[in-house]
Amino acid sequence: MSEINCIWQIPAQLGEGPLWVADENALYWVDIIGKRVHRLMPDSGERRTWIFDQPVTNLAVRQSGGFVGTVRDGFATIDFATETATPFVLPEANLPGNRFNDGKVDGNGRYWAGTMDNAQQQATGSLYRLDPDLKVHKMDSPYIISNGPTFSADGKILYHTDTVKKTIFAFDLHEDGSIAGKRPFIQLTDPAEGHPDGMTVDSENCLWLAHYGGARLTRYSPEGEVMQVVPLPVPNITSCTFGGPNLDTLYITTACQQMSQAEMEQYPLAGSLFAYQPGVTGLPIPQFAG
Repeated sequence: MSEINCIWQIPAQLGEGPLWVADENALYWVDIIGKRVHRLMPDSGERRTWIFDQPVTNLAVRQSGGFVGTVRDGFATIDFATETATPFVLPEANLPGNRFNDGKVDGNGRYWAGTMDNAQQQATGSLYRLDPDLKVHKMDSPYIISNGPTFSADGKILYHTDTVKKTIFAFDLHEDGSIAGKRPFIQLTDPAEGHPDGMTVDSENCLWLAHYGGARLTRYSPEGEVMQVVPLPVPNITSCTFGGPNLDTLYITTACQQMSQAEMEQYPLAGSLFAYQPGVTGLPIPQFAG
């Protein structure tokens, strides 16, 4: 097992949505509050940042080329050349207090993304599925903060987080994209664990969870047993994904939003991007088929 390494020291307000793009050998990640998308080329160390006129909350590569993502109201085309996000499906245009949050593409090229109450008070959020034909379906609700959709190695289980309830749910995911059998998979009960945030699944079908306010990653078995706890030197861990040519590096995003000056002095790396080699590989990153 390797040590945790800070590979980009930056005070991202809400670093999120790490995405490995194999064709570029690059790691993309967003700062939702900062309205920024960052790219790191690990081989050369090259870094680039794009500033958008609205928050981009997560990203996916499109099979036909380019990127899609989510913005406040819905799904959008992301154009890095012009630094613009152009929405094309707006399932929550009538909910101005909500915004999209986390998202991920499944093995059939469908884009799953959830929403949240921006004030983090009302259970107005939902989980959506965007199909390749660009039709959107509300799949589950309600949530105050939805987070971290990810999928089992065989694609038959969807994991989705209710951050406020400190619960990760598992659903049976069928070939046609329908879900059933919602059940608690992991429940965080120790206040020191913080709140469950983004997550990913490795090639051994174990789930890696980022703990917001918990200063750690946890690896869980397919049965929900704790396999490993990885401490980090900052409190707010937001998400993680596997990357690198061999998918053997775990890239970890963090946040410094709402931290005081004293807390920033105590945790000077808050908001930074970290890397860790856990001794296990990840799964290939699917692309959106629409």
